[in-house]
Amino acid sequence: MKLLLTWALNAVALLLVPYIVPGIHIESFGSALIAVVILGLVNAVIRPLFIVLTLPVTLLTLGLFLFVINAMMFWWVGDILSGFKVEGFFAALFGSIVYSIASWFLSSLTEQPRGERA
Repeated sequence: MKLLLTWALNAVALLLVPYIVPGIHIESFGSALIAVVILGLVNAVIRPLFIVLTLPVTLLTLGLFLFVINAMMFWWVGDILSGFKVEGFFAALFGSIVYSIASWFLSSLTEQPRGERA
């Protein structure tokens, strides 16, 4: 049940992004749900490989290159889905940042206080 709630909240967070960042377009809630699943898979499988391969650049930039990696993953998912479009690198960069913040905020609303966990 918690997985479905997290999935839906991430889709809502993704639906908020086009209102804040120009250059990102989402056709429907269904497209957002599919995009969230693919973003999750990309972040779980492909992103760690990119982080390892670009470790020297990431260390040189004191971790700021991770923003570039996140933007590239966000942009790539926008290219492979028809209902989710990202129109450029800077839209992907700001969109990935806004999506991360919105997703974190919405998921923090559903967390229980530490003393009340079952």
